[in-house]
Amino acid sequence: MQETAYPPGARIEVRDAEWIVRNCEKAGQDGYKITAIGASEFVQDEEAVFFTALDRVGLLRPEETVLEHDGTRRFAQSRLFLEAVLRRTPLPQTERGLALADRFLLDPLLYQQRPAELALKGLRPRILIADVVGLGKTLEIGLVLAELIRRGRGERILVVTPQQVLEQFQHELWTRFAIPLIRLDSVGIERIQRDIPAGRNPFTYYKRIIISVDTLKNEGKYGRHLEKMDWDAVVIDESHNLIGERSLRNRLARLLARRTDALLLASATPHNGESRSFAELIRMLDPAAIADDEHYSAKDIEHLYIRRTKISPEVRDQMGARWPDRGPSVPVRCAATPAEEKIFEELTQVWLAAGRPAAGPATDRNRLFPYVLLKAFLSSHHALAKAVANRLRNATDPAEVDALKTLGGLATRMTDDDSAKLAALVRVLREIGVGPRNETRAVVFSESVETVRWLARVLPGRLGLTAKGAVDMMLGNGMSDQQQQEVIERFGLADGPVRLLVTTDVTSEGVNLHRQCHHLVHYDVPWSLIRIEQRNGRVDRYGQTRQPRFTALILTSDVEGAKDDRTVAEKLLAKEETAHRSLGTAEAVTGEYRAEREERRLVQDLLAGKTVEQSIEERPVDDLLADLLGAVGAGPADPDPPRAEVPRLFDGSEAFVKEAVHTLGLLKDLDDDGQLLAFEPPPDLAHRLSVLPADYLRTHDVRRRMKVTFDRGLAQRKLAEARTTKTMWPEIAYLSDLHPMVEWVTDKVLARLGRLKAPAVTARVTEPTFLVQGIYSNALGRPTVVEWMAVTAGGVLAEPMTEVLARAGVGPAMVNQGKAFDLAPYQEQVPAMVATARAHLERRRAAYEAEVVAPLDTYQDRLARWRQLTLEGTHVSRRGRAAEHVGETVERQEHLLGQLKITGEPLLRVLAVLVPQDGPR
Repeated sequence: MQETAYPPGARIEVRDAEWIVRNCEKAGQDGYKITAIGASEFVQDEEAVFFTALDRVGLLRPEETVLEHDGTRRFAQSRLFLEAVLRRTPLPQTERGLALADRFLLDPLLYQQRPAELALKGLRPRILIADVVGLGKTLEIGLVLAELIRRGRGERILVVTPQQVLEQFQHELWTRFAIPLIRLDSVGIERIQRDIPAGRNPFTYYKRIIISVDTLKNEGKYGRHLEKMDWDAVVIDESHNLIGERSLRNRLARLLARRTDALLLASATPHNGESRSFAELIRMLDPAAIADDEHYSAKDIEHLYIRRTKISPEVRDQMGARWPDRGPSVPVRCAATPAEEKIFEELTQVWLAAGRPAAGPATDRNRLFPYVLLKAFLSSHHALAKAVANRLRNATDPAEVDALKTLGGLATRMTDDDSAKLAALVRVLREIGVGPRNETRAVVFSESVETVRWLARVLPGRLGLTAKGAVDMMLGNGMSDQQQQEVIERFGLADGPVRLLVTTDVTSEGVNLHRQCHHLVHYDVPWSLIRIEQRNGRVDRYGQTRQPRFTALILTSDVEGAKDDRTVAEKLLAKEETAHRSLGTAEAVTGEYRAEREERRLVQDLLAGKTVEQSIEERPVDDLLADLLGAVGAGPADPDPPRAEVPRLFDGSEAFVKEAVHTLGLLKDLDDDGQLLAFEPPPDLAHRLSVLPADYLRTHDVRRRMKVTFDRGLAQRKLAEARTTKTMWPEIAYLSDLHPMVEWVTDKVLARLGRLKAPAVTARVTEPTFLVQGIYSNALGRPTVVEWMAVTAGGVLAEPMTEVLARAGVGPAMVNQGKAFDLAPYQEQVPAMVATARAHLERRRAAYEAEVVAPLDTYQDRLARWRQLTLEGTHVSRRGRAAEHVGETVERQEHLLGQLKITGEPLLRVLAVLVPQDGPR
């Protein structure tokens, strides 16, 4: 087995056939694992995986390259070949600039490019994106993944999200970036069980997968598969749900963190108010970032963390009119009806009075339970009846049982006409235009499943929304992942019948509801600023075109001492609005950082006789989290993210693809009107399309007739139109650099040239000029250095290869006279030119290594400091295996550093020779 790796784009010979390397990685005792695509006749376009310990893999020797004439017009085949090699060669480890930031179907907002900039600065792309609700974290993740794919570091991707956002996330990555993900929801799992052999690991069968965290955490079903899997990139959305070292989600995340190169965590609320818990997330990204879990600063983790709010300078300056400022949160007071006043009186005098007889055992649960009843009632009489019934099933104290039965009787005797909030809701919805003859939509939130079910049942008749599907509801438990996704999709379609969505807080995290809606009503108000903000963020988010408007129903009572919605809900509503406008987020106001903890502490303070204002003013202070929340990202004076130096011969993907399909006849039935390309995909392309989203394939029968465009405006219009039809999937796809069709064209061009062949092109040069690619790789098989050299008898030219080509007139204006000339003089020079290029690389190896090693040495120094501080720290000394744990961590990190260094000899490849137009000299 050779010591050198097999860089992507290299040609290898295996099993008497020629292959083009797509990816190469270490595989332990099996040597290198090489993913390749067939280039020679009998294996052309076939994908295969080889292990160098099992197969004889030969790198084709560049000295044996055979030159050949190019008879195509304007030397199209040669130019296309050179461009294909440039495209297929991953950007090297030393390239930190962004290569694709402006190549996708999204607004070119610099603030959304900052996470990719931060990720590429690190030794490994491992960051926490903590932007507040609505800034576009999915788009930021897409940009990071795109850059990794361009670097050959995004072949195997796993995205883990809450189940209600699976399709939304998959949709954004495909329609915006052309990154296809196989969705393994309940329907997707059934489908792949039919498609793949029994017992086969689905994570090896598909390369890019999106799955819900609740599905994936099934250790019995997926644990054995995940233990054996390595990923290029793992994305975990809503990653605050991972906190808690004993949870299945946490164990899953730590497993994935160990088995992936890139790790992207995303959460608007990435901590629970405890420094130690937040350190859990940071250790997943970099186990040596924090020496003391309870004493560290924002400076210690600034290379792993990015957070902005809507009022951050760069966000505010770039957003402009793209995202209207939110309207006020309007409280609508509803005077309790007589039936409701009886319940308020019972709650006040029996359940919430000091020394109440129905207290039962003096447990914390019983102390808080009266507020459970109060909150249920402030939602609806149906919610209260359910809460009473649930308690009665386990109640044993006679006094409590009697009190529960009395309260339950009052709740069940209430009618729908006795609900002041229901009457107010109908009035509010009519005022904003929700009705049978209007297009206006609204979303109504409630904390109670019982309330949501009831409202979904009674509102159609009261609003005259009798058309089927006009009122939809969304629940957590009781609805499958597929049902949840269908509800969200229906609400997002402009020509769909839905006018009103009634939902629990299952949709308060991550779900987009803003496409056709800007009205949100809080039927009941959460006793948590964070939850209020999360709800509002469903319509107040990037991409909203109208002013978001919020209404909250406030039930009031004349019963003396009653704790109605003015006691808590109305005050929290005003506090959230003030914090959002002044700070950009309400997350830090209470100092609890978790919705559940905010509510629990508030109830405890109410029990202690405090007001809402006093509870908030006495918030706990954590300097670390205050510092983190204050780090709102780049300002307007910060420089733009650096751009990568990406060599190219063509102006862009459109020029390259159209030249290839027209000149080389890759598509037989192509219709090209200048904007739209329509064709029947050839079988090998149709096969590649099987990894596209199943709903998209099914909706538009893409494998029979494919429609694509390079026109950003047309693609954007079609994407917007798709939201007005019965599907969210646009009929015409945008051809980004990552689209499977562009990759297919690239591979077809590469396969056109025979084994160890290079074209000879007549050009404006004064002496034969050989174009040679040189690559140094690391132990992982990834390019660390890529040199594009132009070599003459005098040595390697100082100019980059692309500048030499431009000066030589290599471009679409070339003329190929088709005259055969003697290649022998040039063929004889091939070994010498390869030797010259190799010597040039070897002379510069020390400089290359210094560039590669510099950031590794910096991390090595930080690792040594972490080791010393950790072993000296008192928090570690209490752990039984502290020293052993630290040693294992250091050993793992040092092994990683070793793998990132240059290893082996350079790989060289002769790409072409430029021949003087007047013949040999």
